[in-house]
Amino acid sequence: MKPTLPIASRTSSALVLPADSIASNTAQYLESGLQGAPNTQRAYRADLADFEAFLVSRGEVLAPATAATLADYLSAMADRGLKWATLRRRLSALVKWHELQGLDNPTLNPLVQHVLTGIKRQIRTRQRQAPAFEIGEFKRALDAIPHDRLAGWRDRALLLMGLAGAFRRSELVALNLEDLRFERDALLVDVVRSKTDQTGEGDWKALYYSPYLEYCPVRTVQHWIEQLGRTTGALFVSLRKGERLTGNRLSDKGVARITKRWLGEDYSAHSLRASFVTIAKRNGQDDLAVMRQTKHKSTEMIHRYTRIQDVTVHNAAKELGL
Repeated sequence: MKPTLPIASRTSSALVLPADSIASNTAQYLESGLQGAPNTQRAYRADLADFEAFLVSRGEVLAPATAATLADYLSAMADRGLKWATLRRRLSALVKWHELQGLDNPTLNPLVQHVLTGIKRQIRTRQRQAPAFEIGEFKRALDAIPHDRLAGWRDRALLLMGLAGAFRRSELVALNLEDLRFERDALLVDVVRSKTDQTGEGDWKALYYSPYLEYCPVRTVQHWIEQLGRTTGALFVSLRKGERLTGNRLSDKGVARITKRWLGEDYSAHSLRASFVTIAKRNGQDDLAVMRQTKHKSTEMIHRYTRIQDVTVHNAAKELGL
């Protein structure tokens, strides 16, 4: 029997693409090609499940979605107070499903487009950016982390790597000891797979030595690795009670908890990456140098990260003499 290609829902037989017309190996490659980052896959499954529940409530089926039904769904989401970014992602999930079924894309219908325009005009469409911290604030947070506990060294290494390497939390938790190469001038980190590199081509990041031991990402990571007592496997792991190491890879939610614990509830794990951009730009680094570490494909996100900080730092209103 040839496989079926699961698209979104693990529970719905309707959201599956029959693969009877293609060879099994072709189906496997197709499925791999359709998969995005794990977080994206989970979000798409939830998005299609939500749309399916909407259809069930109306006695309709997803085969295919009509423009009128989709317009009603968008209106219902807007009335529920969903953010614009969430609404757009749910549309992307529906586009993907229709594409896989060989069906016309209903989101291109003029009715749907006009409803989208109306929704966009009536709700806030600006995405909330992860807040960035000042480098002094970051150092004070590091000073508060105890040096006599395993969790303290793990958390310090995680935060320093996150900031100095402009890592996403998914990249941090995916790191293995084998991905690290300690050179005389820097620690090189092989990022095997990331949000913008789903084919696994890989890329390198560099973390540099600091003259201040307590703020040095390289020496801190080295010390944490010594505590692990091994040369392979996950770099960041969870701990049991009593400061006992486990072999369980730290989760992305764990990164979020650690960030909030030491930096405060106002900050998220993504604040490490956002702060790298804002601090580097404030220190005079150009976009290309920043992008070499963040691996952004364009300058758009760099400018988005720095827009709020720029309005308070580089602003002629400060020089009015009032």
